[in-house]
Amino acid sequence: MSGVYLDYNASGLVRPEVQDVMAKALADNGNPSAVHAAGRRARARIETARAQVADLVGADPTAVVFSSGGTESNAQAILSAIAAGCERLIVGATEHPCVAEAAMASGKPVTMLPVDSRGVVDLNKLRQLLGQPGRAVVAIHHANNESGVIQPIAEAARLVRSAGGWLHVDAIQSAGKIPVDIRTLKGDSLTLSAHKLGGPQGVGALVMGEGREAVQMLHGAGQERGLRAGTENVPGITGFGTSAVCAARDLPMAQSHAAWRDAAEAVVKAAGAAVIGEGAERLPNTLFMAVPDWESPQQLITLDLMGLMVSAGSACSSGKTKPSRAIVATGRISLATGGIRISGGWGTVEDDWKRFAAAWVEAYAKHRARTAERQKADA
Repeated sequence: MSGVYLDYNASGLVRPEVQDVMAKALADNGNPSAVHAAGRRARARIETARAQVADLVGADPTAVVFSSGGTESNAQAILSAIAAGCERLIVGATEHPCVAEAAMASGKPVTMLPVDSRGVVDLNKLRQLLGQPGRAVVAIHHANNESGVIQPIAEAARLVRSAGGWLHVDAIQSAGKIPVDIRTLKGDSLTLSAHKLGGPQGVGALVMGEGREAVQMLHGAGQERGLRAGTENVPGITGFGTSAVCAARDLPMAQSHAAWRDAAEAVVKAAGAAVIGEGAERLPNTLFMAVPDWESPQQLITLDLMGLMVSAGSACSSGKTKPSRAIVATGRISLATGGIRISGGWGTVEDDWKRFAAAWVEAYAKHRARTAERQKADA
């Protein structure tokens, strides 16, 4: 790929190991429900991947339900909690839209859980909300997709469990970047997505906590133990499993991004940028920054022309000029349309971060100079 790719939180570049195993699976195609030799080989690939994905998050393989991606798995988790008797939902204010909108579409009452100025959920408010009538499913992501802010999941889990609720953890951004273990986090359900790990797009997983059961969302034949109908995407699932193995292997290396990120952060802050989530624990690969006088789309276009690929936060809303959910939730409204997210991954090197910082500072200085000239001409 030409240019510098710093948009791994949107979609990681597909790892060479993943490309290799997927090509082999494509060349040896068979329906995994068939009993003949090709079908048995396909089934073996799926079950191997199931164990690999389970290992990444400390789960039993039987707890893993493969899906078309994180959006589907998040929706299935919410429906499973409601089927288990939850009567209302408490959703973190900075959750991904697929979680927030699935909650709104559930037909159950939804209350937003506020965050502080750093983007960390308010545990005291959670305690108060859990004290209200009705069992609640609480949805808090492990790490925010825009800012990279890491949430106090284990502490939240203790509160939710003591109230008899269900904690759903969207770990799509955190897996492969920091340790994720469903037993340590004490989540009742957890979701993953292959393409955040360097796997293919269009494959995800719902992981159920001990004693919890998923409900069927897609109906038809009995695939995924009757929990997800439809012929399995064998090459995609195979790639997912390999990406999980690679992500676990590379986890110590992922921490090296923090120093590179921090150095770039210091440069852009000196030039006038604000760092969203500053002061909170964050993913080591993520920098979410904003300025009040240069909108996100213009920054992205300028940087792209300079050979740098970053995003405006949530990839699902890229290209749309609208306020950042993560920034609005922290109360910094003046910055809400000027945020950009820089995120590294398995193929990123230190020089990529340096190039980004230098390019952004240069571009921002030119933008401000042009703005000053226009204002002078209009005066």
